[in-house]
Amino acid sequence: MLRISWTEKKSNETVLIEANSRRSLIKNIRKRQATFLGHVMRREKLEHLITTGKLDGKRGRGKQREKMMDGLKRWLGSGSSTETMTAMGHRELWRNMIADASKHGTG
Repeated sequence: MLRISWTEKKSNETVLIEANSRRSLIKNIRKRQATFLGHVMRREKLEHLITTGKLDGKRGRGKQREKMMDGLKRWLGSGSSTETMTAMGHRELWRNMIADASKHGTG
């Protein structure tokens, strides 16, 4: 087990190299988000309407929040929302996209 004193000034990258490890938390989060989102989109219930933004209402003040779809599109490397939504409808295609992104995706 690697021990580091709290007084040492080391970057996270240095610690990861010394521990012979790599970052995996963000990749796991994105993978679980993609799996859940694919499940929700195939059901076409209230969650589907909310995710696709088909509900009426006012947007809150301030900067617009990043949508989960935008982050997943970037992680999956897909070009458009339409391409991503189409892939979600086909379970095997969606699983393959997630697997490919978890191997080669960023963040």
